[in-house]
Amino acid sequence: MSDEPARDSAITDLMRAGRETARLSMVFRYAIAERLGLTVSDLECLDHLADVGSATAGQVAERTNLTTGAVTSMLRRLQQAGYVTAERDPADRRRVIVTLRPERVAELERPYERFAEHAERLIEGYTAEEISLLIRHNDRMQAMYLTELDRLRS
Repeated sequence: MSDEPARDSAITDLMRAGRETARLSMVFRYAIAERLGLTVSDLECLDHLADVGSATAGQVAERTNLTTGAVTSMLRRLQQAGYVTAERDPADRRRVIVTLRPERVAELERPYERFAEHAERLIEGYTAEEISLLIRHNDRMQAMYLTELDRLRS
C-alpha cells in the first residue's frame, strides 16, 4: 500500500500552514510598525541594521527591495526621528553608512518581547534534531525567496 496520498495531503497542509504563517507574520509586522509610528519598510531597515550593525544605503535598498530614491527618503525620516545615524564612508565619499542608534534598540525590541517568550516556550519541547530540521527548512525557504526575488527584479 502506497503512502503517497497521505504524503500529498501532508504537503498540502504544510503549504497551507506556511502561507498562513507568512500572512500572519506580515500582519504582525504591520501592527508593530504602526505601534512604533513607522512603516514596514522602516522596520525592515531597522531590523537589518540591528542584525548587521551598519550598512550602506545600497545594502538597505537591496534588503528592503526599495529604490535608492525611496531609501534616501526613508533614511532621512529615520535619521530625523533619531533611529539612525548616516555618515559618509571615509573610503568612498559617494557612499553613506547607516547605523542604528544603540539607545533606540530596546524601544524597537519591546513590541516583540511577549512573542519571543511564547516562541521560546513553543520550542522548549523540541529535540535538537527537530530544531535542526526547522533551521534547515527555514534556510532553504530563505534561499528560495532570495532566488525568486532575484527573478522578479530582473
